[in-house]
Amino acid sequence: MENRICDWLFKGDTIIALEEGIKNADMIFTDNPSGGALMVEAYGTPFAHFNAGDFVLQEAQQNTVFHHINQWLAEQWTIYIAAGSEGERERFRELAGTQLPESNYRFLDLSIPEGFVLRSAKMAVLSLGELLGRPQPSGGNNRLRRLEKVRSHAAATELDQLDEGDLVVHADYGIGRFRGLTNGENGEEELSIEYRDESTLHVPIDHSHLISRYVGVGGKTPALSRLGDGRWGKVRKSAETAIMDYAARLLRTHAERDSKQGYAHPADSRWMWEFENSFPFTETADQAQAISETKADMESTQPMDRLICGDVGFGKTEVAIRAAFKAVTGGSQVAMLVPTTVLAEQHWRTFRERMSDFPIRIDLLSRFRKPGEITDTIRGVAEGSVDIVIGTHRLLSGDIVFHNLGLAIVDEEQRFGVKHKEQFKERFHQVDLLSLSATPIPRTLYLSLMGVRDMSTIDTPPPNRIPVHTSVCSYDERVIRDCIRRELERGGQVFFLHNRVQSIEIIRKRLLELVPEARILIGHGQMAREDLEEVMHKFVEGKADVLLSTTIIESGIDIPNANTIMIDRADRFGLADLYQLRGRVGRADRRAYAILMLPRDQISTGDAKKRVSAIKQYTALGSGFKIAMRDLEIRGAGNLLGTKQSGHMAAVGFDLYCQLLRQSVEQLSGHKVRRRVDVVFRADFIVFSESQYHEIDDEKLPAYFSAEYIHDSKARVAAYREMASLTS
Repeated sequence: MENRICDWLFKGDTIIALEEGIKNADMIFTDNPSGGALMVEAYGTPFAHFNAGDFVLQEAQQNTVFHHINQWLAEQWTIYIAAGSEGERERFRELAGTQLPESNYRFLDLSIPEGFVLRSAKMAVLSLGELLGRPQPSGGNNRLRRLEKVRSHAAATELDQLDEGDLVVHADYGIGRFRGLTNGENGEEELSIEYRDESTLHVPIDHSHLISRYVGVGGKTPALSRLGDGRWGKVRKSAETAIMDYAARLLRTHAERDSKQGYAHPADSRWMWEFENSFPFTETADQAQAISETKADMESTQPMDRLICGDVGFGKTEVAIRAAFKAVTGGSQVAMLVPTTVLAEQHWRTFRERMSDFPIRIDLLSRFRKPGEITDTIRGVAEGSVDIVIGTHRLLSGDIVFHNLGLAIVDEEQRFGVKHKEQFKERFHQVDLLSLSATPIPRTLYLSLMGVRDMSTIDTPPPNRIPVHTSVCSYDERVIRDCIRRELERGGQVFFLHNRVQSIEIIRKRLLELVPEARILIGHGQMAREDLEEVMHKFVEGKADVLLSTTIIESGIDIPNANTIMIDRADRFGLADLYQLRGRVGRADRRAYAILMLPRDQISTGDAKKRVSAIKQYTALGSGFKIAMRDLEIRGAGNLLGTKQSGHMAAVGFDLYCQLLRQSVEQLSGHKVRRRVDVVFRADFIVFSESQYHEIDDEKLPAYFSAEYIHDSKARVAAYREMASLTS
């Protein structure tokens, strides 16, 4: 097999020529007299070895690393250490000490992003950056990391976007209405905020960090504050006191977990390396980062509590599979809690398929299983013969006793109620906890951002994924007929969601009248488990064209050939629910369609209109963060932080509430509370007019982002807020 070596190199990478005389090598660099692309003849799978994960030199692993090297030396291997500076070489000599005399290896005066081994050539080239825990970046990895940061930044700044007319909260003056940007006396831009009695507050742009968009309890528009009456100070003080009490309880809970000594899973084994290389797809940059962060947490002695937040179909399950495999090969059991029986079976099949080449027993615990199978699974879990058990809330039953549980996984976290989540945490408080969520509830999101909980985000869609085309209409049988036929004509399948079991048979008959050629199956949660299982299997195998069902399809069902979903009475669903339902389609590389049907009188009024408008707005792949915040706006705080806290949240707004909570957590944790920096920013290069420059006193020269430089006013406000929100 021949490949161009430039397919494996980035700008600035170094080519290492093998020594003459090496025979039967995995990889041979040939001469290139023509000056064209250098070619590589590769035998077997040479690039499968481009992974230095086995050799990462952390303090706890130094002996293991040198043991590997000495084993190679005993087998007459040649060892190269790539070190780009004398300081790095000296550091390695110190670490090696007497374990590895310098005569046994050679330094290469260069930096490479990863180490590799050529087994038949008996050669190892190790990256010193990786050995010291400081991987050397390659051009490609840098680009991926930059894109990842941009995406994460975009998700965070979405929370701060201000439109003219939005309700806002000024930390010192209370709730007002944003009226856009105005120019002050010296020409600098100011944020104009309207308060009660038509009074207006002009906020200097360098104080824009004191303003946040108001998000409170849905359905209730707060009264605007009155400037100068002192009431806002009392409201804020009351909220601060309640928030401090809440933060204390929150920290006690997390401190109890952190103070416990958890199980430290061993470093990656050879099996782990083989398993990761069997993944049939290429990981996206942030998916690989999520996997790395999860494994690092698992190797720590503190119990892990990490949230993996990724949009529907972005690869969260693979992160969970890697974590489960690592736990099992390290000698621990794994429990995975999922919200529905159908999803439990799908995960069970996926896990078994991925791990089929390894002697790992994976069992399913749900109402789909026969009593004898359940008894056998429970016995196996207690004895330790079951390595991974996947199930619904049945896992929380008192008769489930684990032999050596080391990892607990919660999928679709946002689907579980507070009771089940607390029950799960109480049951498994000493083991590593990994949660997966496509639309994290804002409490989860903000606690993660505040550092109370670790979070990894997967924002990159898989290659060839196309956003779902979303449309909203009144219930129209002509539209239903045309949409179903259009999908069938291209060989696809259709989800038709009707969430009332009592009338689902009537809908089936009507659909058959509209599209008599369609093969229609019904699925809902009140069916016998064998019947529902048979229905789902038939649909997955393509033996039906339309699945008429309730929301049992919502959580995690993966059928790539189903690329049209029609949702009847979409007004009865929350925004996060609609987003999850829409995510059932669009798993393939073809255009998918979501049709949201509402009663004619609700298309243009009320919360239903807001929900469907938001779902249309967030068509881009990776919109889960935005959906979570919009859903909070529309449905309100509710039980987000408990009923006692929701009143204070409504009074001061969600954003300010979270800022105060963050400050309370930092203060109670004994950390230095971060303070905003008063930004006095002088930059004459931003002043575009020479006459303007001379007219203004040099000591008071204003700095601003000119409209000629950033045309969009929303973007200018975002830039000012970014600059003004610096902390120290």
